[in-house]
Formats: sequence, structure tokens, C-alpha cells
Amino acid sequence: MAGEADRAEAHDHDRGQSVTAANERRIRLVFIFTTTYAAIQAAGGWFSGSLALIADSGHMVSDAAALLLALIAYRVARRPADGTRTYGFHRVRVLAALANGATLLLLVVWIAWEAVQRINAPGEVLAGPMLAVAVVGLLVNVAGAYLLWSGNASDSNLRGALLHVLGDLVGSVGAIAAAIGIMLTGWALLDPLLSVLVAGLVVRSAWTLVSDSLRVLLQATPRGVDATQAETGIRSLPGVAEAGHFHAWTLADETIVATVHVSARPDADPLALPPVVSDWLKGRYGIEHVTVQVDPLGQLVSRGD
Repeated sequence: MAGEADRAEAHDHDRGQSVTAANERRIRLVFIFTTTYAAIQAAGGWFSGSLALIADSGHMVSDAAALLLALIAYRVARRPADGTRTYGFHRVRVLAALANGATLLLLVVWIAWEAVQRINAPGEVLAGPMLAVAVVGLLVNVAGAYLLWSGNASDSNLRGALLHVLGDLVGSVGAIAAAIGIMLTGWALLDPLLSVLVAGLVVRSAWTLVSDSLRVLLQATPRGVDATQAETGIRSLPGVAEAGHFHAWTLADETIVATVHVSARPDADPLALPPVVSDWLKGRYGIEHVTVQVDPLGQLVSRGD
């Protein structure tokens, strides 16, 4: 291989997500339920004086945002790439997730501050209205969980939405327990204490959104993928003499792209390497879109990017 480098590429262009109309309808219905109840819960928390309900409404908003992102994912999957956006519009939902997570972290700061104030000076909590709103929330979350549970279990969007709704269900059970506790004991401190617990759930969801979004936007190596180990594994493949300049990044939540340079052994066909490397990366790391460049033997320096 003298003169110009002999380059070959192996591509798997199926970057879209599976779009199921029935699953999209399920998520849309649960999104409407969740958003409506979040508004009712916030109003009920303000009326009853329950910080726990207000905090849980923030949790519901975070889950409604996650459901909205799942709906966006279905729509984005239908939009084709063009000459300017060759990867389509996958990053739109990443930006939305980052904004959502940052807003929720600010909400948590307010909830924690208000909870401290109420622990130091407990206020009156109307346990009856608080219980009524919490029971409605439980029914809404049970209905939403049933809708999502009955969908296609292989749909990652649907599974993620179900986990969020189950978290809301636990929050509703906690609010019911706090309301009953206040009714039986008159101990209003149960409300701010529960609000702190719910705020902890919001922090977890919000921080996951922020950290995952930043990883994508900074084009960090996806979780579970180690560049050095990947290069070592590629070097062990038949016909591969050298491997280096491995890069992998995430387009959206689940679409991983990778590029790598390899050199062929003297007795190997350089054009046979790209599909071998691409298949190995797909099987080992689940990377669907791989570009393999074949360089002349001896000119490749590993990790010399």
C-alpha cells in the first residue's frame, strides 16, 4: 500500500428509533394525565398549605417533561436528515433535557429552603384537601402505569416512561401517608419532611438529565465504552495489524457513532477489515454506526489524536 492511504468505510445507516403508533398514543395519554394532575397538585398544595404536594408536583413536572421528550423522540425519528443536518434533529431533545434538568434543580433549591423554614416554624396544613389530592394522584398514576405496562415491552421509550410513572406512584403513596399521619396526630412536620424526601427524588431525576445531556453535548465517550480497550480488542481481530484514533460519541440517548483507524497485516485484504471491525464494535458495545479508515501499515500511531 504505497502512495495514498487505502481507505474503506463500513456504515450501518439505521440510526432511527423504532416508532410504534400504539406506544406513542399511550405515552401521549399519560403525558396529558401527568401534566393535568401536576397543575391540580400544585393548586391543591397551595390551597392546603402542603409543601409536600407542591414538591411532588415538581416531581410530576419532571416526569411530564420526560414523557414529552419521549414523544419528541418518536417525532424526531420520523424526520429525515438533510444536507445541513446530516444526523437529523436528535440533539433537540438533548437540549430540552438539559434545560429541564437545570430548571428542576432550581426548584429543588426552593423546596429545600421552604422546608427548612417550615421545620423551624411549622404552619397549618389542611390534611383533608391534601389527602383528597394525593388520592387522585394515586389513581392517575395507577392508570398511567397500566397504560404503559400494556404496551410494547421492547420499546425503550416506553420502559423509561413507565419507570417515571412508577416513581410518581410512590410519591402519591407517601403524600397519602403524610396526610393521614397529620390527620391522626396533628404533627404538621410530616409535610415538610416528606417534601424533602420528594425533593430528593426530583434531584435524582434532574441530575440524571443534566449529566447525561452534558455527556452528549461534550461528545464524551458513552458509558460502558472504553477507547483503549476498544482499540486493544480491534487489534486482536483477524487481519488487523494496528488500531488507533478510536472515537465514540452519542448523537441522542441511544444512538452511538464511532470512528477508528486500522492497518491491515501484509497477508490480509484491507477492504475486508471495515465490516469485520464494524461487526465487532456492534456486538461488543452496541455501536450501530461505525466508520473504519484503513491506513498503510506502519503509519498509524495508537491514541495519537
